[in-house]
Amino acid sequence: MLGTLTRILRPALKQAQPQLLSGFTNSQLPWRHKMQIRTCAAGSATIQSLEGCLVLNYGGTRMRFNYVWLRDHCRSPSSYNSKTNQRNLDTGSIDLNIRPDNTTVQDGHLVLTWPGGHVSKYSLSWLAENSYEGKKQSIVQPCILWDSDIYKNANIPSAKWDTFMSSDDEVKKFLQNYLLYGIAFVDDVPATVEATEAVTQRVSLIRETTYGRMWCFTSDFSRGDTAYSQLALDRHTDTSYFHEPCGIQVFHCLKHDGTGGRTLLVDGFYAAEKVRQQSPENFELLARVPIRHEYIETSDNHQNHMTGIGPVLNVYPWNNEMYLIRYNNYDRSVINTVPHDLVQRWYVAHRELTTELRKPENELWVKLTPGKVIFIDNWRVMHGRESFTGLRQLCGCYLTRDDILSSARCFGLQA
Repeated sequence: MLGTLTRILRPALKQAQPQLLSGFTNSQLPWRHKMQIRTCAAGSATIQSLEGCLVLNYGGTRMRFNYVWLRDHCRSPSSYNSKTNQRNLDTGSIDLNIRPDNTTVQDGHLVLTWPGGHVSKYSLSWLAENSYEGKKQSIVQPCILWDSDIYKNANIPSAKWDTFMSSDDEVKKFLQNYLLYGIAFVDDVPATVEATEAVTQRVSLIRETTYGRMWCFTSDFSRGDTAYSQLALDRHTDTSYFHEPCGIQVFHCLKHDGTGGRTLLVDGFYAAEKVRQQSPENFELLARVPIRHEYIETSDNHQNHMTGIGPVLNVYPWNNEMYLIRYNNYDRSVINTVPHDLVQRWYVAHRELTTELRKPENELWVKLTPGKVIFIDNWRVMHGRESFTGLRQLCGCYLTRDDILSSARCFGLQA
């Protein structure tokens, strides 16, 4: 089942093909040099000093390291400040044709002696972890993809206000759930803007936008956005019109005297992975074609015109792992960044993704009540709502993605 397991990254949709250059013989290629091979075995490690790079066979993986890269990543005190975790070495001063005079493996470390006598020492495990070959096979952000049944059956506990505000262990559990599922809850929060602000600041900094720092609104159309109404809202991500969409969306329903108004949550990554499995060419198109989103507000009190451009799906190029989905049919602007021959194909791909997103089994409906605060990964999980009656007062904010991930890493979580 797609969502029951931590995501396993698939190979890149299109493997890079070697570029073929006509008009050159092998001896005429400008980068062609005679290889000088030296091998050195130490336990399970084997190294080869080639003309253009050092090849390390370690832990069952063959890795290649550029010589300039190796000198640039030296961790000796003169090259790297271990107290500040910053580079001392001036990369611009490295000879681009540098090669070590001596190469050996000693006690689980690669030891290089450079011209002039400088010695660099790297642990083999560090090299394996930081090699391109290693990163290509690893996951940046482990997550559990879900539909409604998968999430409900996981029985994810909500954090409790009192414990959350006083216990780092509770914050760590909360962050782990947030990272894995893209949503997390804190219950029993006092139904005030002040308490909502306090609970958010346990994990991140508040990102101030045109909507303010902490916002509190009802269905009074005070802003030029359909969120400020009683209308139903289809699934979407927020601030798609920002060049960097807000990372975390926080909602707290302070009061509702009426009916309806349930919150809709959909795991966008789950739906997108379905598209990747069924139609890799459609997934690739959605990850490649830039689309513009726009927010125009011309009320008496607010004047805004914001645009953000990017593909619907964003993936890391080295491992094809998805990290951001930008999906908002309300704010999508005129499609004028797509060549004619791709327009119809883009609409077909977008329709397939929309169909997956709108499947009832992928919809998780939650009734937000006073005291229940939800944190939503706005780069992954879409939200919406059903229409409602009566007075419904909501408060919340956006949080910076960098800071919530930093908090998670400081707890030793992979983020």
